[in-house]
Amino acid sequence: RLDRTVAIKVLNSQLVASAELRARFEREAKIISQLQHPHICVLHDVGHHDGTDFLVMEFLEGESLADRLKKGRLAVEPLLRIATEIADALEKAHRAGVVHRDLKPGNVMLTKSGAKLLDFGLAKPLGTTVAGGVGSGTSPSVVAAALTQTIPGASTGSPLSTAGSVIGTVQYMSPEQIQGAEADARSDIFAFGVMLFEMATGKRAFEGKTQANIVGQILAVDPPSVSTLRPETPPALDRLIRNCLEKDPDERIQTSHDLKLSLQGMAAEGPERARAGAAQPPASHKRERLTWAAVVLAAMMLGAGGMLFYRPAQTAQAIRAAINPPANATFGLIGDFAGPPVLSPDGQMLAFVAASADGNKAVWLRPLNVPEAHALAGTDGATFPFWSPDSRSLGFFAGGKLKTLDLNSSSAFIVCDAPFGRGGAWGSGGVILFSPQTPAPILRVGSSGGTPVAVTKTDQANPTSHRWPFFLPDGKHFLYLSISINDPASDAVYYASVDGRENRSLFQSQSNAVYGNGFLLFLHSGQLMARPFDPAKGTLSGEAQALAGGVIEDASTWHMDVSASSDGLLVFGSGGTGDEQLVWVDRNGKQIGTVAGKLANVTVAKLSPQGDRIALEVDNGIGAHDIWVLDVARGVQTRLTFGPVHNGAPVWSPDGKWIAFTFIESNIHTKIYRKPSDGSGAPELLLSDDRANSASDWSQDGKYLVYTRGHAGVFDYEIWALPLQGERKPWLVVPRTEKSFAAEGHLSPSGRWLAYTSTESGNPEVYVVAFRGGQGKWQVSTNGGNQPQWSRDGKELYYSHQATRSVLAVPVTATNGGLQFGAPQPIASNATSSTTGFYDVASDGKKVLLDLVAQQVSPSVSVMTNFTAALKK
Repeated sequence: RLDRTVAIKVLNSQLVASAELRARFEREAKIISQLQHPHICVLHDVGHHDGTDFLVMEFLEGESLADRLKKGRLAVEPLLRIATEIADALEKAHRAGVVHRDLKPGNVMLTKSGAKLLDFGLAKPLGTTVAGGVGSGTSPSVVAAALTQTIPGASTGSPLSTAGSVIGTVQYMSPEQIQGAEADARSDIFAFGVMLFEMATGKRAFEGKTQANIVGQILAVDPPSVSTLRPETPPALDRLIRNCLEKDPDERIQTSHDLKLSLQGMAAEGPERARAGAAQPPASHKRERLTWAAVVLAAMMLGAGGMLFYRPAQTAQAIRAAINPPANATFGLIGDFAGPPVLSPDGQMLAFVAASADGNKAVWLRPLNVPEAHALAGTDGATFPFWSPDSRSLGFFAGGKLKTLDLNSSSAFIVCDAPFGRGGAWGSGGVILFSPQTPAPILRVGSSGGTPVAVTKTDQANPTSHRWPFFLPDGKHFLYLSISINDPASDAVYYASVDGRENRSLFQSQSNAVYGNGFLLFLHSGQLMARPFDPAKGTLSGEAQALAGGVIEDASTWHMDVSASSDGLLVFGSGGTGDEQLVWVDRNGKQIGTVAGKLANVTVAKLSPQGDRIALEVDNGIGAHDIWVLDVARGVQTRLTFGPVHNGAPVWSPDGKWIAFTFIESNIHTKIYRKPSDGSGAPELLLSDDRANSASDWSQDGKYLVYTRGHAGVFDYEIWALPLQGERKPWLVVPRTEKSFAAEGHLSPSGRWLAYTSTESGNPEVYVVAFRGGQGKWQVSTNGGNQPQWSRDGKELYYSHQATRSVLAVPVTATNGGLQFGAPQPIASNATSSTTGFYDVASDGKKVLLDLVAQQVSPSVSVMTNFTAALKK
């Protein structure tokens, strides 16, 4: 019809014999037809004619890789070129969710424009068993029976799929496919390794006269090292092939992306350097590296007005400099909006999160040999970035997901869900360790996606949070921080192995640790300490020595902002905050007054409805909180609660006579009490059940208490209401969903509407729904928002936008039984500067109460070369 030369492939009738298989085949064909890639053969059409199903494919001129290998092995340069092109095609398919399942030399065509990969999954739909073939659900005994027949030419013939042969071609099938498990991307990687072996040696990795013989070898026998058959093989290629051919899928290279990057690296080195197998540059290059770094840092210091002079003869000494944030942006170094600076493994780049003037956060990248940083496309809303081991990709958390980004790409890849990421580490073989939320164990997932599995165990009776994993040089062991919600004395840095065989405490700590250049780096009493550490054995030696003071330690996430490279570069967030102070600002953000002088450790401040008092939640310095009441006019504080563990989340009654609060017991069982706000009398129990409950608002008519209910730290919260009259039977107001929670409920003055925070769209946003019947639901914020509250007349809704550290006001108009919301306007821009970021609005709506930091020091990033030179010998 189109006057075009095409290739037509007739399909095995059994593959489309049933309606279910035909539907699956057509679904997958639609996906594959969209795989536009220079190294994938184009699928033009799927057809059916007179009972025959066929594919219409791009016509390719050239020879198959199988035909080429009949002439002998490939030289290193064409081998790497062809292998890189195949890996690039595989990556494209795997990212689209397509697994080839029949990767072999016969399905690779060598053309003038490069290698072309054929037959993506079409010959064998997922989960099917075909005549003479093996598929999901087939038992090993059935497999063995099916494979006992002798194949003519099995050890010498062309391994092309023909009618009656095992589809998938046994010589290239992975162990899990043979055993009846479903194929995934790692199965393709095994087949890729078999192909590489054959391309490098001219021999099959697994030989045998019968399929049963071959199956036995694939399941139990490792092929010889490529270097024993071809001594001039580059060591890096030999290692890559061995990693692809691991029997256990979890031990293989996990992604085709990592395959491609490894092959590109070998090709870039050139065959001679690759054969030398030099993993590290020679000593002279390392000295050049130190000299180069010293020049760069000296230039930065001089550019910032520093008094450091570069002298080449003194590059062995430690040199410290400061890096300022990008123009019109601020570093995000604290809290959930954090982006600690992280050095690339090669020590040549620095990645960090910064927020622009409009509050949009992104990962920024700064090569250390240039003065400017640039934001990375595809990283909006990112937190806690971490590097791939080859320094070519970054992982980060955004929108409730764990994501990765190739530095040459502008779009991020979603790996898996991670509601509140608390650190990630990217190891060799495409393995990523991460903490998805709190409390939770450390999970493992492939960088190409999949279902995460736990590699540490948490105590259900004593909820703990395992976070901030850090891979050690061998790629098999890692560090992590364990935080107990109940027992701070048990908080510690742990040394563990990816296979789960080793897991032990190294030392007590309430912040993470990292490794660099032979030392374990951690915080102690506000000082960055370094102690000799053997990463292979997990043993500390010698004495810890102080490296620097003023290092930022984020108490809200138990994290220090420190990163180090293997050759002595060190970066850390520095700068302090100072004493806190409650201040009044007008609706233009201008400070117009202070409240009660300097305070310490205030985590929440709530104005009484009458405006004459403020309920304060105060941290006592050992992790427990209590509630105090501050008389605004007299500046006198009166203690309302007296432990023994934690009392927080104060909520005023509408008449100001009571304060409801949350009491947390040692077993995470929380209760809600109320107590007269003047401190007289005993607390009265309002609510006690088997969940973690926290009051958030008291209705203006005094009839209802709104509270958040869930499991402590699990982020499965939902909003409930407790009647304060009659039977006091609570009811559910806003339920959670499988992947989101609802919290911070706040009632309108009329009691008709409820504003709250939810993560149903990915990021925390402010929503409004009807309370106690009625229709209507609105998303109010669109770029992040939390802590909603209504104005006294109900004509405005306020919320906090912590990325810009601002409070916004949204006009509210009642229309036809519903609500209409205007554009948000900042009323306290760039004002909330404490780590807690709370606010409250006066009853007249003319001023805002904020927790500011007195004598604030802006955070910066410090860089130190050859940090070990600063330690005593």
